[in-house]
Amino acid sequence: QVQLVESGGGLVQPGGSLRLSCAASGSIFNINTMAWYRQTPGKERAAVAIIGIGGSTNYRDSVKGRFTISRDNAKNTVYLQMNSLKPEDTAVYYCYATILSRVGVSTTYWGQGTQVTVSS
Repeated sequence: QVQLVESGGGLVQPGGSLRLSCAASGSIFNINTMAWYRQTPGKERAAVAIIGIGGSTNYRDSVKGRFTISRDNAKNTVYLQMNSLKPEDTAVYYCYATILSRVGVSTTYWGQGTQVTVSS
């Protein structure tokens, strides 16, 4: 069984910064794609940033230049550094990973979500 455990959410003022972390544990051979999504009430979950196993990244337009996704493959961990935060970044942030198990099965996993609130 695999778990994704997120940390780092909270309340921050506009213009501030937060760093989210998501650590994967369990029966892991390797981790392919890792990503961060976010969701607000009444809206669908949307991708914020994606990072491939080789480190290639993609961002949604509204966070380009402000957010940075990175990963530490030795720790099975993905990070999201969020700078210059805006009230519209307020959402529940979810970690996502596609993981190949030691028995050769590829499965998608989600974290439990962490609340990020940007408000003065």
